Formats: sequence, structure tokens, C-alpha cells
Amino acid sequence: MAAAVRTDGEHGVAGERQHLTSLAYRLLGSLTEAEDAVQETYARWYGLSPRQRQDVEVPAAWLTTVAGRICLDLLRSARVRRERYVGVWLPEPLPGAGQRLGHAADGTDPADRVALDESVHMAFLVLLESVTPAERVAFVLHDVFRYSFAEIADVVGRTPAACRQLAASARRRVRAAQPGPAAADSTAPTAAAAQQAARIKEFQQAWQAKDIAALVGLLDPGAVMTTDGGGLAGANARPVEGGERIAQYLVHFVDRAPGLALEVRTVNGQPGLVARHAGTTVSVAAFAFTGDGRISEIWTVRNPEKLTAW
Repeated sequence: MAAAVRTDGEHGVAGERQHLTSLAYRLLGSLTEAEDAVQETYARWYGLSPRQRQDVEVPAAWLTTVAGRICLDLLRSARVRRERYVGVWLPEPLPGAGQRLGHAADGTDPADRVALDESVHMAFLVLLESVTPAERVAFVLHDVFRYSFAEIADVVGRTPAACRQLAASARRRVRAAQPGPAAADSTAPTAAAAQQAARIKEFQQAWQAKDIAALVGLLDPGAVMTTDGGGLAGANARPVEGGERIAQYLVHFVDRAPGLALEVRTVNGQPGLVARHAGTTVSVAAFAFTGDGRISEIWTVRNPEKLTAW
């Protein structure tokens, strides 16, 4: 993968870790699994003999190809694991703006490509769950990381033309799943992000005050809240639909956890909400908004295994 070339030699190999983690997180939706995939990639590299490593013309490209293949295998097995997952599976939330996962390859930026910062947003990662593993790999490598289809073919094991079709199919399915105004706000500029942060602050205050009317006013009537407990924390087996039902659910949750502390934090590069109880992070929430600024989607992760980074 020529697009991955930045440095050579063993120092350059070690310097690829950030890029590989960035790639693997977007492919897998899990920072824990991404770090494991990168570790396995390096294990395979250092498992080569010195002569074999010398024969690799572009180590960075070799590492990217191997990491992509590992992620593709994990995505295929993840489909089986998620069928046995207790409740709804959501991507692992990422603290902060994700700068350490923001290292992209060089290349031209066609108009239909996804910006690197957008690709870490929770809404985008949730939409990627609707495509096949091969489509996801081809789409993320091309539209996000700007690799050519000839390079992607080495990862997916298909022809460049087939990889182009995979990416196009994923692009269509992701766009079809986007709910219009909410999707537009998921890639909002700085000013809109500030407005969203202010709205979430209002949401936090209304929640802490157990003000159902205020919560309903902040939520779109058709809002949906999805929770992921993984069988290890309390979570609805199905999404909660409707602004009023969500408001009642949130107040009931606070009643069951006296002393719950809520804090507005950056979650996957956008304003979100973190809940702590007795000093422990118990949930992380990401949001999407309608065109008029109401909250349309809430994704709340409560599975403690997905909150270790918090």
C-alpha cells in the first residue's frame, strides 16, 4: 500500500502504531479489539526472520495489509459473537476528540469521501454495523483512509473492481440509513457543535433536576435511546422510543442511582454525557440531533468492559 508510506526501517515500523490503531478502531468499533489487532500485527511482523523483514519493500504497507486482514477476520467472527450478545451491541465509546486516532494516509480527497474526524462519530460507527465485513473494510480504507482499490484488493482478497463495488454498496447503504437532518448534524461544524454542547448541558441539568417536562422539550417526539449493557449492567433489551418515554426512563434511572454525577464530555469527537457513581464511570452517552436542534438519538454504553478507557 503505497499510500501508507511515511517512514522506513524499524523506527518507522514502531511509528505505525497510531495509524494502525486509528484504522482498526474504525473497522471494528472497539478500541480494545483494535489494540489487540495491532498487537497481533506487530507479533506477526517480529515473527518474520530478519531476512524476511529485509525483503519487505514497504514495511508500513505490509503492516496495514496485515492489520486489515486481521480486522476483516475479526469482523466476520464478531457477527457470530454479536448474535449471542446480551441486548443491543454498540461501538465502544472513545474519550475526547480522538486526535490520537486521527492519523490518515496521504492521498487525493474525492468529494464522496468521509472526513477522518467524521468517521469516529458514534452515528457513523453505528451505521457501519449495517454493512457486511468486506464492505466495511473496503469503504473505510477507501473513503476514510484514501487507499486505492488496487491496494484494498490485497486486504480483502478480491479484485480492485470488486472492491470498488463493495465500497459503493457500503456507501449507498450508509447514506440510505442516515435519517436526514440528524445525519447532517453528525458532521456539524464548530459553531453547531457548540450549540449541541449547550443543548446537552441543558439536558444534563434537566435530568439531574428530574424535570420530565424539560427533558421532553429537549427531545424530538420520535427520539430513540439505545442502551448497551452487555448483560453486565442494566440496559433495555430494546431501544426506548419517544421523547416522553425516554424522559420517564431517565428519571427512573436517576431515582435508582442516588448520587449519580453527570458531566458533559467529548465522546467520539462530539459533545456527549458521562455518568459516574461513587467515582466510577457507569455510562457514556453519545447524541444525534434533528435540524431544529432537538435530540433525535441517544446511544448509551453501560457495559463496563467498554468503559475501561474512561
